[in-house]
Amino acid sequence: MMKQLIADFSTQLQEALIIAQNYKFVASKKEFTNVVLTGLGGSGIGGSIIQNYVFDKLAIPFIVNKDYFLPAFISSKSLVIVSSYSGNTEETVAALQHALKMKATVVCITSGGKVAEIARKKKIDCILLPAGMPPRACIGYSMVQVLFSLHHFGLLKDNCSKDIKTSIKLLDTETKDIQKKAKTIAKKLMDKTPVIYSAADMEGVAVRFRQQINENGKMLCWHHAIPEMNHNELVGWRDKDASRVVVLLRNEDDYERVQLRMEINKKVFKKCTPNILEIYSKGRSYWERVFYLIHLTDWVSVELADLRNVDATEVKVIDFLKGELAKS
Repeated sequence: MMKQLIADFSTQLQEALIIAQNYKFVASKKEFTNVVLTGLGGSGIGGSIIQNYVFDKLAIPFIVNKDYFLPAFISSKSLVIVSSYSGNTEETVAALQHALKMKATVVCITSGGKVAEIARKKKIDCILLPAGMPPRACIGYSMVQVLFSLHHFGLLKDNCSKDIKTSIKLLDTETKDIQKKAKTIAKKLMDKTPVIYSAADMEGVAVRFRQQINENGKMLCWHHAIPEMNHNELVGWRDKDASRVVVLLRNEDDYERVQLRMEINKKVFKKCTPNILEIYSKGRSYWERVFYLIHLTDWVSVELADLRNVDATEVKVIDFLKGELAKS
């Protein structure tokens, strides 16, 4: 199932554009002092990637919230985007209720559940997505809705539809090469602990890769962003350990000082492990590069699942957690 969902990623982006273009907002454009996207896991990671994108584009703060409660500054001048694919994520439902209590403007992105039910009762915006899939497999659906929402409210000058369309063409063109690369990368990650690094403006993509290795590959790994890791984690690279594999997510247009840092970092890593992989994006625009890396690393995660002989789709331990929480 997961392999087919990943294979259909470009189709999902096309469908996401149709959903976004056809949606008629209830709330009209107004002046906001901040934007908060609240969501966790597969429903929240798209917000983290968009946070990287809007860093130098929004004139007001854009915060990603991954908790039951919202920041104290939430008010009637806040835009709160509620992202829960299932619509039943308990933390996100609590945050939605908090946003309504604070009289924020709310836009919900979901396939149903309690979030959709609350949205109907309160007559607030609710963009419905196709149901029945694992949330982490629906990142394209949710990200496109967030971009269009920001554009609707006048916060982004462009809804990025042009770049999304060229991203679709890129992914379709590169399909066979991406799958071939994914198999090669997965073999190099097998039986090792991946350590993922990226430039700060691509940290959301690095987190996505980590989460996909966790959920699809059923493996532990960690990530950090450069330059921040140069001020702490770099010191931890002290002992030789060939069970670790460094994965550098790179772009040809990464800031030159960050690229220099990566080259120097590689000298440090090589003293501790012989396993260093560099994965370069493809594409001309930010979104082409992002979607390329997402698609490639998603494929890596399911190839790892195959090598490890595990079901990429199942998340039994999360189901166990939710069942235990439901008892209280």
